[in-house]
Amino acid sequence: VEAMKVFNQITAPRAGTVKRVLVTSGTPVEFGEPLLILE
Repeated sequence: VEAMKVFNQITAPRAGTVKRVLVTSGTPVEFGEPLLILE
């Protein structure tokens, strides 16, 4: 995740496979907004 031109690594709350990405690259998101769905 990029914030103010700094990339921040985020971790998932559990292991899994990405089922669906909910946002596109470059789209602003809010804190707590889901970014993807894990299977």
